[in-house]
Formats: sequence, C-alpha cells, structure tokens
Amino acid sequence: MMEFPSQRRVPQEQTLLHELNHRVNNEFATAISVVSLAAARAGNSEVKAALSGVAELLHRYADVHRALQTPEYNIVLDAETYLRQLCLSISRSYLDHQKIKLVLATEPLQLEADRCWRLGMIVYELIINSARHAFSSGEGEIRVELLRAGAFARCSVVDNGSAAATLAPGRGLKIIDDLSRSLGGRFEQRFRPHGSRSILIFREDSEPATIAGKSRKAVPIPQRDTQALDDLTSAVAC
Repeated sequence: MMEFPSQRRVPQEQTLLHELNHRVNNEFATAISVVSLAAARAGNSEVKAALSGVAELLHRYADVHRALQTPEYNIVLDAETYLRQLCLSISRSYLDHQKIKLVLATEPLQLEADRCWRLGMIVYELIINSARHAFSSGEGEIRVELLRAGAFARCSVVDNGSAAATLAPGRGLKIIDDLSRSLGGRFEQRFRPHGSRSILIFREDSEPATIAGKSRKAVPIPQRDTQALDDLTSAVAC
C-alpha cells in the first residue's frame, strides 16, 4: 500500500496564505495606480501608450493571481469552469503576445474548492513551463484536457514545442510533484520529438472532512486502486 500526506493545511497556514494573497493584491493595485497615473500625466503619446500597456499587463497578471488564490471556504466547485477562467487569464497575460495558442478540452467535474485550487496550481505551472522552455520561436500550441476515467480524473497538458528531455527539473516540477501527491494522484512527464506530454491522474473523490480543525493522517490507498492507477497511467502515457 502507498500512503500520501493529508490534503488539508492547518488553519495557521491558511491564515498566512490569505494574508500573503491580501498583500499581493494590494501591491498589484498600488502598482497599477502608479503606472496609470503616470500614463495620464505623460505628454508624449508614445510614452502614454507604453505606460498604458504596462498597466493593462499588470491587470492581467493580477487576474491570474486572483484565479490562483487559496479558497476561503471548502465548497464544491465545477473544475471545468474554474480551469476555463484560469486558462483565459493565463492566455491574456502570458501567451497571447508570444502567439502561443491555448486550447482547453474538459468535462464537467465537481471538486472540493481546495482540491480544485491544487489542480489549478499544477495546470498553471505546466503551462508556464511549456511557454518558457518549449517555444524558442514564440509560436505554438498548448492543449489542456480534463477528463473522467472511471473513479479517476485525468488532466493532461500537451505542447507541440521542442523542450529538451535533458532539461534539469526546477522548483516548478517539485511543486507539481508535491501537489500531485496531496491530491492522492500520480504525475508523469514525457518528452517526444514534437512536444512534451504531462499527465496527472487522481481520484475524483476525497477524504471525509477534517473534524474540529485537526489535520488528518496519511490515508493508505487500497491495493485495487493502486493497480488501477498503474494501469491507467500506462495506458494514457504512451
């Protein structure tokens, strides 16, 4: 049997993350205000246009940050809707000016807000990694899929770029591995002659809610589910 860490953060960690998000939102608002004011005061039309472009880009970065904020309430979300909004924000802020097309293909999937957020963080890291390393010419396509497969959900991010298979793993992949394990899932990445393919497979359901705010112990995955996960990963990673 395999054991995975608890999916919940302790309340103190949640408070610190919410405080950090609050500070970042305020700093974005301040930066946008300063740049917008400078644009309004600029006498040169080219300078005014350049500053206005910077303010608009900051707005788009702020949209991505808001989409990736930790949830305040443990409600159930539609992962399809969540990923659609996240991918739209990423396209506007990071991909459009590089002429990288982002395609999203999803099925309706209900997830607890905390699990949906973790999935969003993984998708964000994979998209940004592809944009940075797979498209030296600045053009290409990234496809994100979220599909149901029995008791599991399968999320894949595929690009048609040319990232080297020998690329040293960075902090982003470490974050992805940790988040994948926290979902009770498995992550694999494969490089092909004409692009890379990253696959995350995890159970749709989650553990029962935490009682009295206490964190849960690692929960063993039943052997039958472990075998099913092995079979599914092998089938889709080819």
